[in-house]
Amino acid sequence: MEDLTNDPAEDHADDRAELLTIGEFAARSRLSPKALRLYDHLGLLAPAQVDAVTGYRWYRPGQVERARLVALLRQLDMPLARIAEVVALTGPRAADVVAEYWAEREERHATQGAVATYLRDRLSGRRRSPMYEIRTVDVAEQAVLTERRHLLAAELPRWIPAALDRLVGAAEQCGGVAGVPFVAYHAEVSLDSDGPAETCVPVGDVRAAEAYAAENHRTTGLRIEPAQRLAYVRITKAQVAHPQILSAFEAVEEWIAERGLTIAGPCREIYFEADWDGAGPSDEVCDVAFPVR
Repeated sequence: MEDLTNDPAEDHADDRAELLTIGEFAARSRLSPKALRLYDHLGLLAPAQVDAVTGYRWYRPGQVERARLVALLRQLDMPLARIAEVVALTGPRAADVVAEYWAEREERHATQGAVATYLRDRLSGRRRSPMYEIRTVDVAEQAVLTERRHLLAAELPRWIPAALDRLVGAAEQCGGVAGVPFVAYHAEVSLDSDGPAETCVPVGDVRAAEAYAAENHRTTGLRIEPAQRLAYVRITKAQVAHPQILSAFEAVEEWIAERGLTIAGPCREIYFEADWDGAGPSDEVCDVAFPVR
């Protein structure tokens, strides 16, 4: 007589006795079956068992809490990759990732709110540009070490100071910093347009800078800025923030057009304040400038 006590099919059925079907699990976790299949595909929430023939999924009751966590994180509009990071962690470390994400969201929301206000006032005709004093200055030819990168507007606040710090350190090996650091924009940098932008630090020893740039050509360049005249406006630290800085660029462009001048190169932000962190919102820290002829 055949012994059926160790029938693999019966064992498999016993294993599933404690499992939930995808429909049952969806109801408990408040996620649709479609979402559960997607999260399985993305590695966020793998089922406990999958039938090799039918592809049907079963889940353990203990997975409900993780599923609900995923659902709550999705309510924050958290990207799936970030959710994977949270669910892979536990306790305070997971909480820190959520707090960091939400701080980024609030910062982005504040920026978007400022842009919306700027556009509302501009489109309605209520916008009044601050009273800017446009000046000109003649700048001598100078050699500059550079970092050039394609990036979006949200990346600028972190990239600019880091890149300028790297270049200032490099300049110390090339005769020292010989002028005011600046950032040149060779094309628009916005949420959709990625420039490129170029950080620039003038150096005193051209030969040393050539050697340095040749050795570090993957990250650092060297070019000669020609002697030129700049039309510029001086702005405060508060005015550097986007979108406030747009009115400064527009004011200089309008001044140039009114006088029949021609823009002769990329616009730039010239950061003459060395102690950026120590500067207050009303302290002048930067010139917004255009080369003109």
